[in-house]
Amino acid sequence: MNENRSKVFEVLDKLNIPYEVFEHPPLNTIEIALKYWKDIDAMHCKNLFFRNHKGNRHYLVIVKDTAPFSIHSLEKKLKQGKLSFGSEKRLMKYLGVRPGSVSPFGLINDKEHHVFLFIDKQLQQAGKVSFHPNDNTASVVIKYSDLIRFIQSLGNGFDFFDPSQELG
Repeated sequence: MNENRSKVFEVLDKLNIPYEVFEHPPLNTIEIALKYWKDIDAMHCKNLFFRNHKGNRHYLVIVKDTAPFSIHSLEKKLKQGKLSFGSEKRLMKYLGVRPGSVSPFGLINDKEHHVFLFIDKQLQQAGKVSFHPNDNTASVVIKYSDLIRFIQSLGNGFDFFDPSQELG
């Protein structure tokens, strides 16, 4: 098992959060992932990592896998100018992951609580949610309530939003 996964499972075990692991080939897009997720009983998510135009603030956006998302509405809410995707270097620095493996589990590597989360309100209706364990060759399923407990234990700020509506 690779180090990224081990660290995630260590934190989940420490928090007494039960989880299920589903192995699969590398899933680099939602379209590919949907083929492998079809039999997993959980709400699946896409995870997007952004930086502001100055590069001094970073955001992780967690959205239901098939939900539309407008970066412009997030820009309006934040009033920080244009957002862009974080580079591979920034992903590694703040979340300790490579492109294609972004998930809230990467927050275990954000020791300074630099990354702020925006969580799709639709997830609140999910019994279980699914994310890569900082490695896109597996998916980990946990209860939604445990996801929130996990995030709170790390100390990163977060807020909920409805990606189908203007965020302003």
